[in-house]
Amino acid sequence: MVEQQRQRIEQEMTKMINDLDLQYLRKMQADMHRCAAACCDNKEVSLERVQKCVENCSARINMAQSYVQTELEQLQNKLQRCVMDCNDDVRVKMGPNPSQSEVDKFTAMFENCATKCVDKQLEYIPSLMKRMKSHLSKEQNT
Repeated sequence: MVEQQRQRIEQEMTKMINDLDLQYLRKMQADMHRCAAACCDNKEVSLERVQKCVENCSARINMAQSYVQTELEQLQNKLQRCVMDCNDDVRVKMGPNPSQSEVDKFTAMFENCATKCVDKQLEYIPSLMKRMKSHLSKEQNT
């Protein structure tokens, strides 16, 4: 049961990353490479200036990737905290020497709680995507 929930959230996050990559990040990366190639084509400047030029070319994609990474980490952290709360609640209720039927009951209680955590995060993904797309669109157009 918990494995199914892990797969659900993983699939949605993968879909989100692929969408952001295709819509924003890949173009930014291609622009970065074209910019860096132009830096390297300039035979009139010093090595240091070429390196600084290449660094400047990669700044936008680095910031965008860092932004996406931070947002995804925050989503994962919220999910982990929720699941940890489920675990803590069950441990408090279980007591020191539970019978097998109590273990089964508390396992079901934990799985139900963890499923609600995943559902809550999945509900949050569309608004997160909208916010991330808005941010990346601004980054792309600057």
